[in-house]
Amino acid sequence: MKVTEQIKQPILREMELFEKKFHDAMASKVALLNRITYYIVNRKGKQMRPMFVFLSAKMVSGGTVNERTYRGASVIELIHTATLVHDDVVDDSNRRRGFFSINALWKNKIAVLVGDYLLSKGLLLSIDNGDFDLLRIISVAVREMSEGELLQIEKARRLDITEDVYYDIIRQKTATLIAACCALGAQSVIEDAATVEDMRYFGELIGMAFQIKDDLFDYTDEAIGKPTGIDIKEQKMTLPLIHVLNNCTAKEKSWLINSIKNHNKDKKRVKEVIAFVKDHHGLSYAENKMEEFQQKALRILDKFDDSTYKEALIVMVNYVIERKK
Repeated sequence: MKVTEQIKQPILREMELFEKKFHDAMASKVALLNRITYYIVNRKGKQMRPMFVFLSAKMVSGGTVNERTYRGASVIELIHTATLVHDDVVDDSNRRRGFFSINALWKNKIAVLVGDYLLSKGLLLSIDNGDFDLLRIISVAVREMSEGELLQIEKARRLDITEDVYYDIIRQKTATLIAACCALGAQSVIEDAATVEDMRYFGELIGMAFQIKDDLFDYTDEAIGKPTGIDIKEQKMTLPLIHVLNNCTAKEKSWLINSIKNHNKDKKRVKEVIAFVKDHHGLSYAENKMEEFQQKALRILDKFDDSTYKEALIVMVNYVIERKK
């Protein structure tokens, strides 16, 4: 059994029902929109975010979910999908999960409008049902994701990222949405602020580990769906590179920065940068940091009673850093 199928086992019924509710939440009177959203729904990914929502809700409540949980999972997925559609426009990307992106098939203008539509559907789903507490959690995540992306763009221009700024970027850009999933799952079923905060922090820690794992993929030749060295070509400052920049000689640092700024399209030079980062322990340092976040996340789960939902979350935490793509 695939790891994702194993994680899904305790929430199979919820995930099946969620798919129907999510599809209904996207519905529109405009035929073009329905055609595009049908395309999106049929090319879904692993659905990790709704899985985090349902597993968190069931773990903290002793196994129950309610309509708020389903709405929360739908809102998260609507907003996440909206950000992916917009990202593909921003990045001028023609592929998403091996399929053509929305902008590749229907052009940028339609893609931007579809993203806006999905975002508004998500917000209205919460407002129409009075889920203002859930809406707050999600809105904070959307704000932080935008800030994180812009902070990364600002810093990439100057290549002056410290490790602390890097953690700020990935917390906002990636971890905040997983944190929102876990907080939202808990908030939908209980009214204990401390437990909701524990789950939010748990999700944030997993998100941090997840992004560092993604950064490490840039230095491997495994088939992961993203080309080796793509972050360097795009002048993205990732943890392995930041660590090496902060711990090499002034001459080496000058060569690295010059390589990333002026020779990032030169395949031979990019390979030399990758080799340099590996030789100077950039990868092992990042792996250690990733494992620190993973262990902190597991310690939060120690607070909760044993259950199949807790077990699935433990498998999820381990899967995040052991995955091959």
